Amino acid sequence: MTVRLRPMRLADLDAVLALEEELFAPDTWTRAMYRDELARTDTRHYLVAEDGDTVVGYAGLIAYDDEAHVATIGVARDRQGEGTGALLLDALLTEADRRSPVVLLEVRADNEVAQGLYRRRGFTEIGRRRGYYQPSNTDAVVMKREKR
Repeated sequence: MTVRLRPMRLADLDAVLALEEELFAPDTWTRAMYRDELARTDTRHYLVAEDGDTVVGYAGLIAYDDEAHVATIGVARDRQGEGTGALLLDALLTEADRRSPVVLLEVRADNEVAQGLYRRRGFTEIGRRRGYYQPSNTDAVVMKREKR
């Protein structure tokens, strides 16, 4: 794999938003949302996965002293199944373990591949949020992982 991880920058937002549209439409984050997240360096940790000069994935973590949240993970459709999502998740979990004893996330109820990845990393389902993803009104599975 030729993918490397680095911190997300404002200059990455065009590529990240293109991936958002490809992966999560109509429930995409906006440029303003990402700008706000990147400005909060004390509690946020955002990464991109690059292959050469091309952003092929991204991920973000919100971390406080008592708990952390995987905010987002996305990998270009044509690059899925290569381990990039696992690489991003593992980097987020390393950072989360430095900051917090618990990690939470929401994942689309219809995304069984992502749920499987999270289970393999020690997450368990703790609940559901009906209609969480908007405007598609898709349910979310809430998952939790405690520090090992």
